[in-house]
Amino acid sequence: MQLFVQKHPVLLFYIFFSYFSIVTQSLIYFFQMSGSTSLRDAILMSVIWLIPCLLLPKNSKFIAAILGLILWLSSLISLGYFLIYGQDFSQSAIFIIFESNTAEGGEFIRSYLRWWHICIFLIYSVIPIVIWKNIPTMSATPFSNYVYTACFIVIICWPFFSTLIKTQNFKIASNHLMARLEPATPWNIIVGYLKYREQLSAMTILLGSNSKLPPVGNLTKDKDLLPDTLVLVIGESTNRQRMSLYGYPRETSPQLTKLLEELTIFNHAISPRPYTIEALQQILSIADQKNPERFFSQPTLLNILSQAGFETTWITNHQTQTRRNTMLTVLSQTADHHVYLNNNRRQNAAQFDEVVLEPFSEALKRTGPHKLIVVHLLGTHRKYDFRYPKTYEKFTNRDGVPEWIKDSNLEEYNSYDNAILYNDYIVASLIARLKEKNDKALFIYLSDHGEEVFDYNQKSFCGRNENSPSQAMYTVPFITWMSKTLRVAHKKSWNDYSERFFSTSDFFYTLPDMIGINFDGMDKTRSLVSKNFVRHTRWIGNPRYPKNLKDYDAANTFLD
Repeated sequence: MQLFVQKHPVLLFYIFFSYFSIVTQSLIYFFQMSGSTSLRDAILMSVIWLIPCLLLPKNSKFIAAILGLILWLSSLISLGYFLIYGQDFSQSAIFIIFESNTAEGGEFIRSYLRWWHICIFLIYSVIPIVIWKNIPTMSATPFSNYVYTACFIVIICWPFFSTLIKTQNFKIASNHLMARLEPATPWNIIVGYLKYREQLSAMTILLGSNSKLPPVGNLTKDKDLLPDTLVLVIGESTNRQRMSLYGYPRETSPQLTKLLEELTIFNHAISPRPYTIEALQQILSIADQKNPERFFSQPTLLNILSQAGFETTWITNHQTQTRRNTMLTVLSQTADHHVYLNNNRRQNAAQFDEVVLEPFSEALKRTGPHKLIVVHLLGTHRKYDFRYPKTYEKFTNRDGVPEWIKDSNLEEYNSYDNAILYNDYIVASLIARLKEKNDKALFIYLSDHGEEVFDYNQKSFCGRNENSPSQAMYTVPFITWMSKTLRVAHKKSWNDYSERFFSTSDFFYTLPDMIGINFDGMDKTRSLVSKNFVRHTRWIGNPRYPKNLKDYDAANTFLD
């Protein structure tokens, strides 16, 4: 072995450099916190540090020492972050760091640093020192070094050039290269910071625009209907047709079913879009399928509720700093308080929604006269087996599974039902904690959109595709719970309205009507709980192409 290393020192150099990236990524993969993509990228992109050693072979060991010191310091941040959070260090983590102050940082270190962390850091630090001491000087054979260098440059640059050829877009290609580099130390810090700055700039512009919006005119409040605590729980990728609460044969909603007499179950709610950002832009603002641009030009629901005197808290288990999630982070930043719980780089990472429970309990303790708490769950987002702990792996065989489900799709089909089961526990737990508060309260749960998971015999498909729509992509749960004091104030049960056909793009009118708020522009014909409700066309499709919008309820909308 020693003779082999002496003949091929580049191997030991690679082991030395890659160690600082692969250890943390291997832990993340081994503990099933994420898939193998980041580990793969760390393995490949670590070759970049071999290049200066190959080009300057006589100084290779000294160069390795300097680079190793930099990589070691950077990797300690990633390793420490994983030990505490079980997450990969990313631009979202950087966002949280800059959101905190020095005092909070010191309190954090005192609260979470454990003695055994120091032991792990020491062991972790000794191993690369041993490797470095055994590294021979890099071979000075120019030809072989140039060949190695050329190969490593190809490995590093291939994501950029392959994407550039496909897209003809330099920025897209650059972003793809950055994404491939990011899992490797210290690029997770460098790229993460660059992404943070980019998203912060976009957020600043959007927040500035939002702050300049005038308040709604003639806002009035019915004090009898106004809750002390208003809770809005936004689910993710949950198709109500897979909930036993809505008639699915598998028992995927046992906890909510126990509360059935206390709930109002709306049976015909759909989302206008099968994508989170686009759906929530319409759910939380006056924007709709015909007027999507209104999200940016008129106050959102959070703006209106703040104007009505609600102290607002936004708790999210979604990533906070990605190009896709910038709009959501902007919405959360308009709240008085915000709690960010998911700093993973990729969405396909294990991050269970139970993390929202304690921050939710803390938010309930706030003493203001009226408070809004928004809880944004990861819900049943794909990859489904990352959405629930093993204790909720109830569905593992073909019992209750449609006969058309192929063996190759059975595991994913079951995983989605298990995710629904765990989501049921989370939503019911939030209601239970709200009940303990025992004040005048309203709880609302709905999902941003649905998800098709091999639901149809005619096609074998999992996910969402607006160009090939199915009902499963749009059907969402919509559930409310009211405290006894608020039910008395309302006098009439909303169960009378449970069979109304409704699009969540009209939630902007429904929520204020539920809590007795009125203002200029309020359209009660679109409020699900109004006596003036009128059934409107429920449009689905991409509003950028108005001619392609489809009536959800038309006979020829779906192929299945």
